[in-house]
Amino acid sequence: MRWQKVSLIGVGLLGGSLGLAIKQRRLAAKVDGFVRRTVSIGECEKIGAVDHATRDLARAVEGADLVILCTPLGQMRGIAEKMLTALQPGAIVTDVGSVKGSVVDDLEGLIAGAGAYFVGSHPMAGGEKTGASAARANLFEKTVCIVTPTPNSQKEAVQSVVEFWESLGSRVLKLPPGLHDDLVSRSSHLPHVVAAELANYVLSPAHPDEQAAVCANGFRDTTRIASGSPEMWRDISMANRKNLIRVLGVFIEDLQEFCLALEKEDVKAIEEFFEKAKQRRDQWSGQNNSAE
Repeated sequence: MRWQKVSLIGVGLLGGSLGLAIKQRRLAAKVDGFVRRTVSIGECEKIGAVDHATRDLARAVEGADLVILCTPLGQMRGIAEKMLTALQPGAIVTDVGSVKGSVVDDLEGLIAGAGAYFVGSHPMAGGEKTGASAARANLFEKTVCIVTPTPNSQKEAVQSVVEFWESLGSRVLKLPPGLHDDLVSRSSHLPHVVAAELANYVLSPAHPDEQAAVCANGFRDTTRIASGSPEMWRDISMANRKNLIRVLGVFIEDLQEFCLALEKEDVKAIEEFFEKAKQRRDQWSGQNNSAE
């Protein structure tokens, strides 16, 4: 499917990568981008992510048959409200947010009231670097993108969104918004909190100066995602706080059990802890490699 105009609302890592991929694969006649800062206009156009970048939201949206919200979660409703009058009737609006329940609740009815269609999306792709300069055209290749239709979704709009992500090289998984939020609270949001706490604790100035010098590859790999956007992860944590609180509670209980095993010098329990983790991780890794 070829779009006449795709509007990217926010041209950072994800928005910029979308623009590059859309243009490389010739999926749209025109790609426009909305940015917050004047300095971003030249940067977006220089790397080739968009044909035209602007701080004028209405200008970015007008005439678009596909609008993709690539802003932090906390900004999506406000931006959607401002762009309603510029939306073309029948346009499809989707997003790249990591939480779907609140986004769908906020936007589905709002967009429908303007005669357009909203279908939530969450590409499971990204990185710790931010900004258009970190964008790359192959970011979505061989990744999973979750699309979250509801009973109110128009079937043709859902199919168009599915085909869009597939055209970028993603494997699409359709899930209800609530199930999506439950699953990613464990697989995505919890790991980020853990990585952030590891960075906060291990690199705390309260420790000796030599601490940082003995942080090697294991620490680097485990904490890589802690370099992600604090604004984005603040919004994600708040938007999915109920699920995140629950899984954090279970995670803390599991760590307390491991601590108890250490206190009791329970060698068998400690070895089983690591053995179970290895088996599960190896099995998951093997399944993902074979899928590729």
